[in-house]
Amino acid sequence: MEVQPLAPLEPLAENPKLRAQRGGGSSNTAAAQAQSGQNSRRASHSGSGRPDPLSTITHASASRIGPGVIPTGLKVVAHDQLSPEDKAKRLAAYAAVDEHVKDHHKVLGIGYIPTGFQSKELIVKAGLNLGDVDQFPTIDVTIDGADEVDDELNAIKGGGACQLREKVLAEAATHFIIVADSRKDSKVLGTNWKQGVPIEVAPFAWAKVFVNLQKMGCEKPLLRMGKMKAGPVVTDNGNFVIDAVFSESYMRDPAELLHRIKMLTGVLEVGLFTGMAEAAYFGYPDGTVMARWQDGRRHTVDASEGLAIAAKGEKV
Repeated sequence: MEVQPLAPLEPLAENPKLRAQRGGGSSNTAAAQAQSGQNSRRASHSGSGRPDPLSTITHASASRIGPGVIPTGLKVVAHDQLSPEDKAKRLAAYAAVDEHVKDHHKVLGIGYIPTGFQSKELIVKAGLNLGDVDQFPTIDVTIDGADEVDDELNAIKGGGACQLREKVLAEAATHFIIVADSRKDSKVLGTNWKQGVPIEVAPFAWAKVFVNLQKMGCEKPLLRMGKMKAGPVVTDNGNFVIDAVFSESYMRDPAELLHRIKMLTGVLEVGLFTGMAEAAYFGYPDGTVMARWQDGRRHTVDASEGLAIAAKGEKV
């Protein structure tokens, strides 16, 4: 039997469903390119002589999710109805898309390939191409949130119990970018996120892993329990989650802690993402976004312009 190859995803700006929504696809893209050129000309320069790529937010994200691009029927909460934290995270997401999602990119983690049921439903409702890692084991860009990020861009993820799938997409990505509100930015993991390190475990082995974590130095590991159901939280993979709080001495070396936990029999994945993120974008309530890069660079940008354009296309 002859196996037919899968048809590749079209570039983001050329998705036929989105192109139909924008009436041919040229106006918003052209506006984004024109604005990008203007921003490049007025961008400040760093000591290396290169333009600062984040000195001004371009309209790239607005052209993708703004006027004429949000599919009919998809409800997007208006910016003024969001909590201050969610407003800040949205600003960070706009900045990350502007900088890292290019027209030639075809496969986006979160944008095309979901990490859980909720993100899958959002992709389907948005009319985007729905993919899977089986189809696309290499991803152009993965943009995802985090529960906390330290000075070296190590992160805790798994507050939503999706850490295994999130790590698969992060590792598969050529560029892994984190977006969060400013509360998630800290020097050492565990400073602001007090719930502990999320650990996905096989149900059969959870009690054994629980005891082993105590022997490692976690005084009070907790089996995460469901809020709207009796019994423990069950992940999309059918597993349990243990939240393990470790002291600062452990959290100062998250890579070593990750290795030790991962070696425990019964552990499937650990919500410590070490040495993976290329950059992290933190949104602030005043409308600015601070970007931190793996090489130590920091840039502060004003995302209000892109937000204002995108807001015109929002539906409540």
